[in-house]
Amino acid sequence: MPFAVRSHTVHAILSMSDLTGHSAATPSVTSGSVLEFANCQWRVRRPKPFVLVMEGEVGNEDAGPTDYLHDKLLLPEWREAFYQLVDATGLVVCLNSHTQHPSYRDVRGRSSKGRLSQGEYYHHDGCTGPVKPRFVEIRCPIQPQTRGVATAVAPHRDVVQAMVQVLPAELSTHAALAGQDMRLETLEQMDNAALDHLQGLITRTVRKKLNAEGARSYFRQVDAAANAYFEPWALGESRFIANANRGVTMQHRRAYQTAHTGGVANGHLVKRWTNEELLLPGQVVDHALIAALCSEEGDEVERVEGCYLGAH
Repeated sequence: MPFAVRSHTVHAILSMSDLTGHSAATPSVTSGSVLEFANCQWRVRRPKPFVLVMEGEVGNEDAGPTDYLHDKLLLPEWREAFYQLVDATGLVVCLNSHTQHPSYRDVRGRSSKGRLSQGEYYHHDGCTGPVKPRFVEIRCPIQPQTRGVATAVAPHRDVVQAMVQVLPAELSTHAALAGQDMRLETLEQMDNAALDHLQGLITRTVRKKLNAEGARSYFRQVDAAANAYFEPWALGESRFIANANRGVTMQHRRAYQTAHTGGVANGHLVKRWTNEELLLPGQVVDHALIAALCSEEGDEVERVEGCYLGAH
């Protein structure tokens, strides 16, 4: 069995069958718990049902940041087990890690005061194409400037339900939405494709009918209604967000929690599609897929109809 979770009140041994599939149970972790994984013990906590925070290795509390992501968690013999932990949990946060691995690249896209970027809407990575990354790893490198802008993360279904719940009445009667069945019982029965379609209609309506700060205010309400995770970024933190997999499907967005006025110094983020870009021996990068995924991150590119966000 690849890992176990222990706390003062919980002792659960989990096999891989416990962590895979659509109804997978995630580790039962409380404050002060220990996760046994990759022949190590890790301090962990569960701030939300869909979040597992790994704070570091037990016994190394006084040590400086290390590259435990690549030296332990993502070693070839443990990598798939870690990926399945992300699949089953939704969001796995790794704190206090330091790495200069060459596979990371800067997050593209910037917001302006008068216009939202694609990254400010809830989205899956790879929304324009038939193949999406299994998950996305977003990282705040250790750097002189802290990161002041949050990244909100929540389960896909919860996001769409929240978008309906807080939608202004005058927008719900807009022509694009007037014929849509947005009752809670209907939303609960929708598959991912139907949720994407409805979400696209709402997102495009919000983008067209609200000004920038009106749209940002709307999505702050969505954050709260969806019980999103948007803890401040810590330097040396990686967030593994389930994006398109057999387990929990999440969405994320760049989230300004106050009016966006610009001109504020802000630490940068990097990212990668770890499953597709950090390869095992013998695997080959699908350059066409990576190029297609990267091409949709530029804010000025016109989107194809397949993207639920529509043209930007």
